Amino acid sequence: MKNEKIPYKIYLEESEMPKNWYNVRADMKKKPAPLLNPGTGKPMTAEELGVVFCDELVQQELDDTTPFIEIPEEIRNFYKMYRPSPLVRAYCLEEKLGTPAKIYYKFEGNNTSGSHKLNSAIAQAYYAKKQGLKGVTTETGAGQWGTALSMACSYFGLDCKVFMVKCSYEQKPFRREVMRTYGAEVTPSPSETTNIGKKILAEHPGTTGSLGCAISEAVEVAVGTEGYRYVLGSVLNQVLLHQSVIGLETKAALDKYNIKPDIIIGCAGGGSNLGGLIAPFMGEKLRGEADYRIIAVEPASCPSLTRGVYAYDFCDTGMVCPLAKMYTLGSDFIPSPNHAGGLRYHGMSSTLSELYDQKLMEATSVVQTEVFEAAEQFARVEGILPAPESSHAIRVAIDEALKCKETGEEKTIVFGLTGTGYFDMVAYEKFHDGKMTDYIPSDEDLKLARAKLPKVK
Repeated sequence: MKNEKIPYKIYLEESEMPKNWYNVRADMKKKPAPLLNPGTGKPMTAEELGVVFCDELVQQELDDTTPFIEIPEEIRNFYKMYRPSPLVRAYCLEEKLGTPAKIYYKFEGNNTSGSHKLNSAIAQAYYAKKQGLKGVTTETGAGQWGTALSMACSYFGLDCKVFMVKCSYEQKPFRREVMRTYGAEVTPSPSETTNIGKKILAEHPGTTGSLGCAISEAVEVAVGTEGYRYVLGSVLNQVLLHQSVIGLETKAALDKYNIKPDIIIGCAGGGSNLGGLIAPFMGEKLRGEADYRIIAVEPASCPSLTRGVYAYDFCDTGMVCPLAKMYTLGSDFIPSPNHAGGLRYHGMSSTLSELYDQKLMEATSVVQTEVFEAAEQFARVEGILPAPESSHAIRVAIDEALKCKETGEEKTIVFGLTGTGYFDMVAYEKFHDGKMTDYIPSDEDLKLARAKLPKVK
């Protein structure tokens, strides 16, 4: 074992927890493009967004000038149940790989929801309660967001209606039951309970669903039910803002030991975890104070950054949500039912898309069998069974560490371990039984979906 002064786990004191979220858009010279009203083609106003989202969250969504936004005391007190989360030095993994690289991971799975999603769920539930709402609706892919929001709504006494992507609903029955334990109503999407769900099923019989489908259904119910608003677990600016606690804690822990990372890696679906992890580091990069290599890792089956186009598109399959300028595969694209359900979204956060377009970060895609090979390797030496989503970052972290082994470079690698995979055992079973396959959409598949992109002047 390496004899070094850096502890296995670097913890912050409660007093060192962030008191403010960091808004990376404030330091961007070129801001992300605004959300557009699909009917008028003009930027969405606060009044228009307020029909769908909570009032305070709308203000956070539109704010691209305030660098730090105070975290309400009630949210900070809730955070203390599971935060600060540990920054772990992966000594055992380093030793097994025989690499001179130093590997750290920020572990966000040490709470009941099993993932980083609770950081934003509790904030959004707080603002819904503060506004006097009866309840909220949402979508969930793998189930981490739905679980987190169910827990947060239970804490504040709010009703919670969750539309869960059908393939995940069937693959992860225990995740569904955790949501129901917290009082949520869980519906497989697309469903026959909404007009949009019926339309999608008619157009795509037998579909296993997508996050875009589930968003459409959740929005329809929120808009059509008095006292409800819709909340989203990724993609939006407000969500990346809340998730900045991940990066702020990570940087504070590294700073304690004068550690400067060379490479920062995060899995990327809609962008919540990646955006949160990289926020303060990207801020330094934007201000010219430091430089980092930042890598977004996405599934080869749903490669919005690496194979998508940068254009305005609907955020949902039912085409009822605002238009966002993002790297997208097309809102009509329904990815294969792979086992990283939380990464099966057709587009990427507008903020991250703009940063990527400015070449301030890079992206790569990986196939799921290689992802699960990395997950198993990590579990055997580090003692944590990682979520399939997190394992995309693990795959690339291992690859980068092996490159250091070849070159002899002592780079410092930091990646986000977004959560645990104990509800993903169907996926692990298929991998172990040799039944897992790697699906990569053809150029023709992507061309068909892109052909339906809205025409924006």
